[in-house]
Amino acid sequence: MKPLQRHVAASSFYHLAGKTLDGCACNGLACFAARADDPVRWATASRQAVPVYCLGKCYASPADADHDVRPYVASHSRGSVLLENVRHGGVRALAEYQRRGGGAARLAALAMAPADVVRLVQASQLRGRGGAGFPAGRKWQAMAAQAAPRKYLVVNADEGDPGAFSDRFLLEDDPFRLIEAAIIAAHATGATHGYIYLRKEYPAAAAVLARALDEARAARWLGAAFDLECVIGEGSYLCGEETALLNALEGRRPEVRLRPPQLTECGLYGLPTLVQNVETLCAVPWIVANGAHAYAALGFSQSRGTKLLSLNSLFNRPGLYEVEFGMPLAAVVDELGLGLRRGRLAGVMVGGPLAGIVPPPLLGTRLGYEEMQAIGCAVGHGGVIAFADDTPLAAIVAEVFRFGARESCGKCTPCHLGTPRLAALFGAVQSGTGRAGTGEMAQCDALLDALEATSLCGHGRGLAEFARAVQLHYPGEWSAWLG
Repeated sequence: MKPLQRHVAASSFYHLAGKTLDGCACNGLACFAARADDPVRWATASRQAVPVYCLGKCYASPADADHDVRPYVASHSRGSVLLENVRHGGVRALAEYQRRGGGAARLAALAMAPADVVRLVQASQLRGRGGAGFPAGRKWQAMAAQAAPRKYLVVNADEGDPGAFSDRFLLEDDPFRLIEAAIIAAHATGATHGYIYLRKEYPAAAAVLARALDEARAARWLGAAFDLECVIGEGSYLCGEETALLNALEGRRPEVRLRPPQLTECGLYGLPTLVQNVETLCAVPWIVANGAHAYAALGFSQSRGTKLLSLNSLFNRPGLYEVEFGMPLAAVVDELGLGLRRGRLAGVMVGGPLAGIVPPPLLGTRLGYEEMQAIGCAVGHGGVIAFADDTPLAAIVAEVFRFGARESCGKCTPCHLGTPRLAALFGAVQSGTGRAGTGEMAQCDALLDALEATSLCGHGRGLAEFARAVQLHYPGEWSAWLG
């Protein structure tokens, strides 16, 4: 693991710097949704001085660092692209990975011209699985087109959306799939060095990756042409934003960068850099082995292939699922999760704390980037948090803005100062101590407009879009809060 040399201005940014997770309880939204199932543990999470927002155990919430069980894992797709090894208990040794067919895609890709690999990814219609859904092939092409003495590949393993635990199990149970994918991406784009930036909240994944990287070097998968190393973060949701992540790798304060230039032109240390998240890259070996058209045949509309969904503990069957795009959200709730184990469904958050809440009447919406965007929500990282009717909607909104305020990097004034004000406003509404009226409504609208219009990254914009989606889908409650 690579130790980071950080500038002194960055040292105060990370809430887990120099701290262990021992005894910590999770303060994330999935645990918030399930707080009634273990009020003592939730109280511990709420009181602890150092907040921990997601331990990747949302299927057993409220969670803590000292207890874990293995979730239910299943594939509901015509072809299992991502979970074949995970659902069979994991493959953590290179020999076993190769025995199961792993490594063949690496050899096939290295025998191809780099441009042909790029064209293969383009033809597959693979889109980034981190939330924005940007076409991966376009990123690879832009990176490959750059002439530079050194290029970087950065694996974003720090997308810590509370409610999503898919990356955790890909990393812990199938590390060589990610390493193989990174080698293929490096060959295609000309990257000579790579980093996996991993969340500190996943210590088991760090240990697995360390062993896997050593094995890969011993087998000469990694070495002179391309090497890959793992860097452990110190706790920051904002480091999931790719420009903030690069600043973190450089030892600087992880604030977002202005764009242009794009990262494929001027990224890590000012050099061309390809940033992809774990799930996106892990699809690449399957695409190389089975063909672009086989991948594009999965899914629907403009969303091709499969998506991992993490279902939280309020479902009767929480766990990790691989589905094709196009599945109606009602089927996710009723067929995968088998409905809620208690209470009545108040809404479903799909894609993290900056995604909107889908109300029950809109569960006919099909899982797809444009389809979710059309209702003011998002696919995001695929965390599916069900909220029962024991959680008031105002409490959810207040919790989202509390999270947003704590995790703001501070660079944008509306995000830095506006999110705490919105958190306080909705906290007062939640507790019944706030005075609803035209003044509060006007202030809320002004703050949301400022967040949406002036935020440099998706954190502030996403918070505004989340609130607007709640306002759209729950107009009665919104009017009752703010007049």
